[in-house]
Amino acid sequence: MHSAQAKNPMITDVFVKGAVQGWNISVTSTVPNVLMAFVIIKILNHSGLLTIIGDLFGPLMAIFGLPGEAATVLLGAWMSMGGGVGVAIALYDQSILDGTMLAVMAPSIFLMGSQVQYMGRCLGVIGIEGRRIPVIMAVPIIVALLSLWVMRLIVLGS
Repeated sequence: MHSAQAKNPMITDVFVKGAVQGWNISVTSTVPNVLMAFVIIKILNHSGLLTIIGDLFGPLMAIFGLPGEAATVLLGAWMSMGGGVGVAIALYDQSILDGTMLAVMAPSIFLMGSQVQYMGRCLGVIGIEGRRIPVIMAVPIIVALLSLWVMRLIVLGS
């Protein structure tokens, strides 16, 4: 009888275990990435580098109806999904991005999110040939840029 209970844990135990794991992920991964993104945007803003980035990427990001500073969201997302979200929220907080711009950018954050982290964690572990890594890394970036274009069309159409 005891072995049957071990195979079928109570639903409350499963829930509590999942809640603890979710809490640990948020406290050790998500929150630090979002906070780091806020700090980076504040540093870039106070140093004047955010303006330079905005000017540099302005023409490219204008294609998608976004200010040049939005490129920092993509860069942040490329390194860490939580970081990309944090950068987007920080730029929204500073009125650089609005809700429509966030809607345009949201799919791109998730399509290319955390690629830098995954490259080391996944591609190296499974033994991908080095010559294939640039293509594997480029495809999500291209798809994310296409998603900006598609989302811009959807937003313009609504």
